Parts: sequence; C-alpha cells; structure tokens
Amino acid sequence: MNLVQRASLAAFLFLPCLIPLCGIVAAHSQEARPAGPAAPGQVANPSYMVIGFVGGYVSSTNMAHAEVQLAASLRNSYSSDVYVGAFENHKGAAAYEEIIRLLDADHDGTLSPQEKKKAHIIMYGHSWGASECLQIARMLDKIDVPILLSIQVDSVAKPHQDDGLVPANVLEAANFFQSYGHLHGRAEIRAADPSRTKILGNYALDYKTNPVKCKGYPWWDRVFAKYHTEIECDTAVWDKIESLIRAKLPASDQVAPVPTPAIPPAAAPKQ
Repeated sequence: MNLVQRASLAAFLFLPCLIPLCGIVAAHSQEARPAGPAAPGQVANPSYMVIGFVGGYVSSTNMAHAEVQLAASLRNSYSSDVYVGAFENHKGAAAYEEIIRLLDADHDGTLSPQEKKKAHIIMYGHSWGASECLQIARMLDKIDVPILLSIQVDSVAKPHQDDGLVPANVLEAANFFQSYGHLHGRAEIRAADPSRTKILGNYALDYKTNPVKCKGYPWWDRVFAKYHTEIECDTAVWDKIESLIRAKLPASDQVAPVPTPAIPPAAAPKQ
C-alpha cells in the first residue's frame, strides 16, 4: 500500500470519530445568547427562584430540550414573584451571581441573615447540568443560603465535581437515572447530612424495555447517547419533575397540569 492509499484509509477510519465532534462544536457555536435573565414582567426581587441547567454544549434557548421547555412552561404560569432562569451548565458562575443579585433585596452588595432566610430556590438539570446543580448548591452552602429542592436527571459528573453527595443546605433532592449505554447517569445520590436533607428517591428508568422517540435532536445524540437522550425527552419524567417543582411554588396564575403517576424508586441502584 503506497503513501496516498494509507492516508486515504486513515482519513476514512477517522471520519466517524470526527463527525460527533463537529456536532459538539456546532452546538457550542450556537450559544451566542445567554438565557439566564428573567423574562420581561418578572419581579426584581422574587420570593421564589427556579434555576435550570441544560446538559452538554446545548444552548439554554434550544426549545428542543426538556429543560428549556420546562423553564418556559413555568415562566408562563408564574407572571409575578417567581423567577425562572435557564442556563448552560458551564455558566454556573453567571447563575450563582444572578441568584445573589436577586436575593440582595436592599442592593447593598451583601446578603443579610434575613435575606438568606427568605431564599426559596429550586434547581434542576440534565447530565452535566445536573452536576452543576450540586456545584451551585455547595457554593450557596458556604454562605448559608438554603435550597428548597434539587432535581438531577441522568446526572454525569463534570471534572472536579461530585454529583453524588447532596450538601446539607438542600432540604429535598431527587434523582432520575437510566443505566444503559456508554453515557448514563448516577444511580444513587445521598445526603451529606441525612438529618437536614431528605432524598425523595433515586428513580430508575429503563429505555431498552420502554424506548422513547425523541424529536428535534441531532442524529449523533440518538446514536451515540441514545438512552441518555431518551430520558431527556421522556415526557413522563419531566411531567413528574414539573409536579415536584410546582408543589414547592405558590399558586400559579394558570391551572397547573394534573400530576402524573409516581415513578417507583429503584429497588437496587446500579453504578
């Protein structure tokens, strides 16, 4: 085999590895507009905050993803006193700064004990976004800011992050996961202090037995992260998550959806 033939063969073998990478770069390049700030009409100092994190390199404005759809649904339901923000998982610092800004009712640049006690924060995320939830919770724990509820969906730990140990400032936490494929979520979360944090459940989903058809996702997600993608587009899972969140919020301006049947916790979580 001559040099030209060897080069052609190498390019052919490398192409399948290059295509998913191109997709990630393309998704990353679409993140021109951060979507953290509240929509017009939301109050400056809300009594409640809901912070969502998308996974991977997904844009927080990409309505194909359930995290963004949920934020839009909640924002439409609560026109006052509830802030709803969606963030890319690598923009955790911006989310943290937004939380501090919204808690600082007197705008003096510091949080008083009274301002911290008034915090009613809910966080949710998928994949790396789930990992980012606990990262932000730990940052808030250092300044004694409580979290009402944290929800992780097929959580994948980001480098130098622990997505399994829920800090003590989180009052309640839930974990939804599936265990198949190269990319799958953490099967169990646990409380750093069980006397302060209630783990609502580690809920196992099986998409080999019960596949879900996903729309609006690129083909490489459906091929290389099939089950990890299916949990993200499983409406039953996200209806349950929305019910958990709405249960913590005041009465909405619109009629809330009928809660879906509970998903049973995993009998024996798998790692």
